[in-house]
Amino acid sequence: MNRSIFTHRTPASVSDTRQVEGAEIFPYWSFTKTVIAICALRMAQEGRIDLDRHLTGYDFSLRQVLNHTSGLPDYFSLSEYRRAVAEDEEPWPVEYLRELTMERGRLFRPGKGWSYSNVGYLLARDLIEDVAQQSFASLVKQMICDPLDLDSVELAVARRDFERVHWTSAASYHPGWVYHGCLIGTAADAAKLLHALFMGKLLNAPMLAEMLIRHPLGGAIEGRPWTECGYALGLMSGRCGDVGRVIGHSGGGPFSVNAVYHFPDLLSPITVSSFTDGQNEGVVEFATINAALRV
Repeated sequence: MNRSIFTHRTPASVSDTRQVEGAEIFPYWSFTKTVIAICALRMAQEGRIDLDRHLTGYDFSLRQVLNHTSGLPDYFSLSEYRRAVAEDEEPWPVEYLRELTMERGRLFRPGKGWSYSNVGYLLARDLIEDVAQQSFASLVKQMICDPLDLDSVELAVARRDFERVHWTSAASYHPGWVYHGCLIGTAADAAKLLHALFMGKLLNAPMLAEMLIRHPLGGAIEGRPWTECGYALGLMSGRCGDVGRVIGHSGGGPFSVNAVYHFPDLLSPITVSSFTDGQNEGVVEFATINAALRV
């Protein structure tokens, strides 16, 4: 097992590293959803997007997309999708993916349930790009990376981008299979990004409060540290035993998993990112908690 952990704590100028060289590049996988949500909420803060207005052509809102209550299905459930990724095919055209996924039909009426949907975040990315008339990559640079001096973070768009990823098994992977986009960067920059969000450097207080409104999902998950689960806007949000509230995002792909979380209830609030090979998200979630308690 090859693991990298980075911690960042308050005051923001104090940081501590564990098991990390510092320059390794990792795929952020679904932590990218948190970044999409930050960009969307920043545009809402600026009055350019209404979180509760129905998306054009749909009967659900951006808020419902961001907290997975839209009723949209998920393409990862498609056996054809998983097989194509495993066989290292070229990514399908977006419209084909949408059509194949939507053949399953809507899972429930908007606001009447919860189901994780990567397709929803593809729609969210499309919306913010359309409104801003900018690419997602340029929005991330402008709204997040430049203000925070996150030099390593970028959007992977081709196999050559994954040749820079820490694990050799990543070299042939095409990030186009992550249809909402897959950011890559260091463990340190992942932790700094999430920590900056909670320190008020990316959103104002009212909009951060909107982001943290969560949909409760239940209790413990076997093999994972959660004792209470929920999902906010681009954020997994719950509790993990004695460590208290845990807010951030886990993610995973064919060869690695990650967990990037903020722990607001500790005496000194801390943000931790953990990346490892394999496919067990519980491993990195426990690692973030252990790192947070050690500092």
